[in-house]
Amino acid sequence: MAQVRFTSALQRFYPDLKTLDLDATNIAELLEQIEAVYPGLTDYLVDESGTLRKHVNIYIGEDLIDDRTDLSDALKPQDEVLIFQALSGG
Repeated sequence: MAQVRFTSALQRFYPDLKTLDLDATNIAELLEQIEAVYPGLTDYLVDESGTLRKHVNIYIGEDLIDDRTDLSDALKPQDEVLIFQALSGG
């Protein structure tokens, strides 16, 4: 199972957000499983068309995912995934 971690910025909206171990073959499937555990969370991550939002990055290990549109980057059971929501402001 892939281990999924979240940056603390998302805990502002989901205070109980914890590391998850999920069995997914790609990022799109992973996000579907995250949504089942934390309903509404993917609204912060993807837009209406399912594309990753500009202020969100997802890493598999140390590598930024390549496919921000279809989220087809493959996952292996031992992968570590970091979902990173950038902060902005002025």
